[in-house]
Amino acid sequence: MRGIYSSVTDIRRKVFTAIARLSYEGGDNVSLAKLPYEILPGEIGSYRDSIFLERAIVSERLRLAMGLPLRPINEQRPVDDGLSSSMCAEKYYDPPLINVIKFACNACPEKMFKITDMCQNCLAHPCEEICPKDAISLSHGKRKIDQSKCIKCGQCKQVCPYHVIVKIERPCAVACGMNAISSDEHGRADIDQEKCVSCGQCLVNCPFGAISDKGQIYQVIQAMKSEERVYAAVAPAFVSQFGPNMTAEKLRAAMKLLGFHDMVEVAIGADLCTIEEAKDFMREVPEQQPFMATSCCPAWSVMAKKLFPDFAPYISMAMTPMVLTARLIKKEHKNSKVVFIGPCSAKKLEASRRTIRSDVDFVLTFEEIMGMFEARKVEFENVVSDEKDVSDGTGDGRGFAVSGGVANAVVDVCKRLDPDREIKVMAAQGLQDCKKMLMLAKAHKLDGYLLEGMACPGGCVAGPGTIANPTKSAAAIAKYKKEADKQCSLDSKYNITLPLLHD
Repeated sequence: MRGIYSSVTDIRRKVFTAIARLSYEGGDNVSLAKLPYEILPGEIGSYRDSIFLERAIVSERLRLAMGLPLRPINEQRPVDDGLSSSMCAEKYYDPPLINVIKFACNACPEKMFKITDMCQNCLAHPCEEICPKDAISLSHGKRKIDQSKCIKCGQCKQVCPYHVIVKIERPCAVACGMNAISSDEHGRADIDQEKCVSCGQCLVNCPFGAISDKGQIYQVIQAMKSEERVYAAVAPAFVSQFGPNMTAEKLRAAMKLLGFHDMVEVAIGADLCTIEEAKDFMREVPEQQPFMATSCCPAWSVMAKKLFPDFAPYISMAMTPMVLTARLIKKEHKNSKVVFIGPCSAKKLEASRRTIRSDVDFVLTFEEIMGMFEARKVEFENVVSDEKDVSDGTGDGRGFAVSGGVANAVVDVCKRLDPDREIKVMAAQGLQDCKKMLMLAKAHKLDGYLLEGMACPGGCVAGPGTIANPTKSAAAIAKYKKEADKQCSLDSKYNITLPLLHD
């Protein structure tokens, strides 16, 4: 549902804005307790039956946005419980990252076939004839399915001449490529954290807004208010995220208005990642390993390692663009802090790893940054472009934001290094398709290939932290990619610093 401004989007944005304002203005525990009443004023609920339920849900959203855990439903705890540990500039995520607010969940059916009121009671009634369990019968002039007998085979739906039989599924579970979502004892969504890779697709596909990830908005602003220099490392998918009035040329100036010391586009790290992966592929495939998979999407790489552990050595060991950009920033600017700003929930999980904490201090999504812009009342049409060029990234580095972009960039470098070599590529988007691709690899049908996996359908432009319509974003990125002065990652001016980033 990205690109559609719904009531769920509205509540999320208000929560992010409220937390940002609280941090900028120096609010305390009392201020946090008042926020649900400011976000949802009045006595009548706007979205649910009870204003009290709405405020209870918003209270949990506020806690998650500050990096706090959900409160137990069966215990009385104040909304600011544990707040003191998060009101600081240093706060890492306490697992789990992706959370279900249980009393916001609609307890959707996992899978159900239902005959709608448009049933014509046709003479042939093929739905009844084909049902292997005699679960369909005539009731008050229309066919009806006995759910206690139905085995969810779907044959009735396939043969209905009027297409009046619908398949109802839990949206979050359908979106989950890891089959990590089931039902608890009350029928509410439950996430198996052992399976979850924090791709965040459940988060954006729940129409009740019952699933949310944790945030660091408050902590980022506290760091900026201190004497430390905080740099924004912005992912290539930023193009068009903040509307037509926020151009790439204005981005640096806008980030400074939020309190960032400066910003760097992660496209430069994408270029360095491309060079590493291209050289690794040419050296290792097929002499040392049958294929190589890209590693820049953490949800995809974690999924591959969880479900296909034997393939772990075949996933690129190159550092991700986020990490390479952060290391470059910290090498040039000692004692600085780095905030990765992008479309992804899984990047939050990646940055929380002990091996990466020293490189990336915080991770925010585009949606969370928009909350900060609104808290500061930044009007994009009035932002004056920064004289400094926004990006030193090449066209290939900028292209990382869309499905197929990583593989295309690697192929471009390989062809420059060895024009006669044929590079076979397969790219998959969405974890279900990624699993199918790895099954083909397991059957040795992709030997010699470069495999690109993206957890989000369409690539990073469709990440759970994006704002804009993914299709329009992809078109804007294609244009931005063409506008780059240099197209191949090998032409990056940072190429010579790549060995130093491994020191």
